Amino acid sequence: MARILAIDYGTKRCGFAVTDELQIIANPLETVQTLKLFEFLDAYLNTNKVVKIVVGKPIRLSGKPSNVESEIVGFIRKFKKHYPEIEVVRENEQFTSKLAFNSLLEAGAKKSIRKQKEIVDKISATLILQSFLNQ
Repeated sequence: MARILAIDYGTKRCGFAVTDELQIIANPLETVQTLKLFEFLDAYLNTNKVVKIVVGKPIRLSGKPSNVESEIVGFIRKFKKHYPEIEVVRENEQFTSKLAFNSLLEAGAKKSIRKQKEIVDKISATLILQSFLNQ
């Protein structure tokens, strides 16, 4: 089987998570600068079989999309043009950053680790992917 890749898209960084080949478990993968997003995707997708990507959908408490949503839509449009064979789905990412930070806190991670936004981003991507898998 092929893997499913998840992206927690941000204006500065994007967190990535990936499933095992049986698509059962979500694992943190990497955090990449948004400017190098397609460079990373090209390298990863050329060496790994991915059938689907799950892109976080940031929704405010009011139910309206976050400011970054227009950038995400642009990214998805460009991604579909480059990789038409890979399905793109969206998953609500509300509170994932807070949950990621809290999971580090509960795991006893030192403050220096919890301050690294790159770690929070890839854990957020993992939570997005696990939420998708649980459906």
